Amino acid sequence: MNERIIVPKKLVRGDHIRVVAPSRSMSIISNEVRDLAIDRLKLYGDFNISYGKNVDETDELNSSSIKSRVDDLHNAFQDTSVKAIFTGIGGYNANQLLRYLDFDLIKDNPKILCGFSDITIVSNAITAKTGVVTYSGPHFSSWGMKKGFEYTLESFWKACVDFPPYEIFPSKEWSDDPWFINQEDREFIKNSG
Repeated sequence: MNERIIVPKKLVRGDHIRVVAPSRSMSIISNEVRDLAIDRLKLYGDFNISYGKNVDETDELNSSSIKSRVDDLHNAFQDTSVKAIFTGIGGYNANQLLRYLDFDLIKDNPKILCGFSDITIVSNAITAKTGVVTYSGPHFSSWGMKKGFEYTLESFWKACVDFPPYEIFPSKEWSDDPWFINQEDREFIKNSG
């Protein structure tokens, strides 16, 4: 366990965000969701978005080779123009990357890494091995959600953009529906606390 905590710099308007796919391939994300995500990121932060070279590579399990996923992650950390790294979507196989990650490269180039679900294993490993703080937050694809994104947006903004310390309060509602299949027919559940 690394004893030193390294907090990446917060995002500012116009920063460069790289999208990588350490788990499932971005090829499963529709153009509509991608366009909505880019539009929202432009609207709220005028952020510049780029994609890892291999994000759309797809194998029989809707993922890509370990090498392709690791290369994209390493390239994002190496690129000094990149200020944050967003994962495309979660999945089930990010654990395959752990033995191949260059933790020295990551520690020497701290930046925001944001994702959740399967990505948590990569985030936790990075924090444990390097001391670099990572963020459990929206995937790039989450930014393309038409309804129910407000709480996530507010929380992301407080954590990753220039805000002072803040308190976290539970969301008033939540969902676990396949929003990416049908953006109009959403099911929200009141949070009972």
